[in-house]
Amino acid sequence: MKNIGILGSTGSIGTQTLDVVRSHPGDFCVTALSAGSNIELLEKQIREFSPKIAAVGSEELAKELRVRVADRDVQVLSGMEGLLEMAVQPEMEILVTAIVGMIGIRPTMEAIRAGKDIALANKETLVTAGHLIMPLAKEHQVRILPVDSEHSAIFQCLHGEEHRAVEKLLITASGGPFRGRSRSELAGVTLQDALKHPNWSMGQKITIDSATLVNKGLEVMEAKWLFGIDLDQIQVAVQPQSIIHSMVEFCDGAVMAQLGTPDMRLPIQYALYYPERRYLEGERLDFRRLTQITFEEPDMETFEGLPLALRAARAGGSMPTVFNAANERAVAKFLKGEIGFLDIYEIIRASMERHRVISDPGLEEVLQTEQETYEWIESRW
Repeated sequence: MKNIGILGSTGSIGTQTLDVVRSHPGDFCVTALSAGSNIELLEKQIREFSPKIAAVGSEELAKELRVRVADRDVQVLSGMEGLLEMAVQPEMEILVTAIVGMIGIRPTMEAIRAGKDIALANKETLVTAGHLIMPLAKEHQVRILPVDSEHSAIFQCLHGEEHRAVEKLLITASGGPFRGRSRSELAGVTLQDALKHPNWSMGQKITIDSATLVNKGLEVMEAKWLFGIDLDQIQVAVQPQSIIHSMVEFCDGAVMAQLGTPDMRLPIQYALYYPERRYLEGERLDFRRLTQITFEEPDMETFEGLPLALRAARAGGSMPTVFNAANERAVAKFLKGEIGFLDIYEIIRASMERHRVISDPGLEEVLQTEQETYEWIESRW
């Protein structure tokens, strides 16, 4: 039995991780859970999985949750201190980082220092602090196991292969709900339009990131750190059917791809059991009915999220933090109806243009850059 903790257990990845746990009774023990504010669902999860620790976003919520689960043997913690204590829980073996945003960086680093394997679903951790995370994981001999479908696909393709034989990583994208539209057509799109992803069921923030292609830019930056490869060796290809989740091209010209239905439980389960594979219920690809798999070039002029991300990645240092923080705040404003869809790009671009890069930022400088970016945006939008 493997003891697991989940940062962000009430979100899309967190709930699907618990689906995997349910489908394999006896294989996993959930020792720790955390949520931001959804204490109703967290209470249900506590009652079902009996973790020893539960953490929530504020002490006020923690007080309410303690009353709700007073009949259970669970320690309820709050805030960042709660997440940090959860991350180093002695009995936990692997931490699923399903939390959204840069709030996941510090708990991830503490979990690594405590020798916990990381099932990584929090893009921001490597995008903004990959230069800190990957050496730390190597120092403490901790495995970083990717949960994103694209990175999991590459990870699976590389299993048993020599990394020095890799020529190129090909990260696929669905193109999102606005694929094929012009920039003028994007000017009046609504939040409801942007949340209608054609293939995947995801949380709101990542769904908007998919619509802007910011998500693909974040994945390129993450892949650079995960697989130790140069940006020039990473290519994005639009694959609208979301059948091929990503590919690896090797030095001899061979290309390996991981195919499957769009189901996040597969990469989650692969990370939790790695290197073993287990049966997973669900729909299977039927090649007798699959009429075509098509590819397109990403429209970098209309969907600026990807080229802006590449610009940030090449600048390096603190610039990816600015890109990520600006996008987080812009998406939050779009979700609240405060800005239009195309304003997301404007906020990111303006934030990057005013920033002076710190070449090798420490953790505090990364977090300070995030906060400064938030404050600058709030003073102008």
